[in-house]
Amino acid sequence: MSAPENAAHPVSRDELLMGSLSLDQPEKGPRVNADTILLASYVRNTFSGARGGSDVLEIGCATGAVSLILAYRFPEIPRIVGVDIQGRLVQLAAANAVRNGFADRVSFIEADVRAARSSFPAQSFDVVAANPPYKSPGRGRLSATHSERLARQEVSCTLEEIAAACRYLLRNRGRLYLVFKAERVCELFVRLSEQGIEPKRVRWVHPLPGRKASVVLVEGLRGGRPGMIVEPPLFIHDATGGYTEEFLSAYTKEGLPCCV
Repeated sequence: MSAPENAAHPVSRDELLMGSLSLDQPEKGPRVNADTILLASYVRNTFSGARGGSDVLEIGCATGAVSLILAYRFPEIPRIVGVDIQGRLVQLAAANAVRNGFADRVSFIEADVRAARSSFPAQSFDVVAANPPYKSPGRGRLSATHSERLARQEVSCTLEEIAAACRYLLRNRGRLYLVFKAERVCELFVRLSEQGIEPKRVRWVHPLPGRKASVVLVEGLRGGRPGMIVEPPLFIHDATGGYTEEFLSAYTKEGLPCCV
C-alpha cells in the first residue's frame, strides 16, 4: 500500500506480525528486514530475565518497528522510548505509535546517541535494544541514500560510542540486546566488555544449514560476570530453501521460542 508522505519522500504502509501492526516507512531508506524482526524477537526470548515493569529504550529506532512490537507483545512494559538521529524517521515512528494505539506507552525523540547525557539521566533504562550500523568506516560500498548510510554504516556514530552510550543509559544489571554483523562479533564483544557490559548470551543466525552465520544476536548484562551461553544456531532457510518454522515464529505475537 502506498502512502506518500510527500513527493520527495514517499512512504509505504506495511504490515508487521501477520497484520497485527502497521508501519509507515520510507520507500527509499531504512526499512524493516529480517534482522529487525529477529532483534525484537530476541528481546522477547529473554525478556523474563529483566525486572518486571522495565523501562525500555530502542537506539536507532528508525520508524519504530522494534519498539512497537515490544509494546504489542508486552502490555506490562510501562515505558518504551525510541531514539534516532533522523528527524523524518522519528516523525513517522510517532505517527505509527498513534495509529497502532500505543502512544500512551511508546514515545520517540530525535537525539544523537553520542550526546545521550543531554537527553536522559544516567541509568534511565532496564533494557536497551539496538541494531547498530554494521559497516565500519571505509569498508564496503556506500548505501544509496544518506538516510540508509546513517542507519547501516558508522557515519554518525561508531560501535565504541554506542557501547559507551549503552553503559550510561542502562541501570546496573540492565540488559542490552543487539543484532550485529557476525564477522565483527569479536570487535563487538571487546567494545561491550570495555564498558562493563558482559556478553551473556549469543545466538548465530545462518541463511541455511552449511552456510556461515550472517548476523549474531547478543544479550549483554551491565555489571555481569564473565561467562556466556552459546545458544543453538538459528537457520532462516532449511535445506529445501523454504523458511524454517523457527524463523517464521519470530513474525508471530509470541516470537521465537526461548532457548535454555
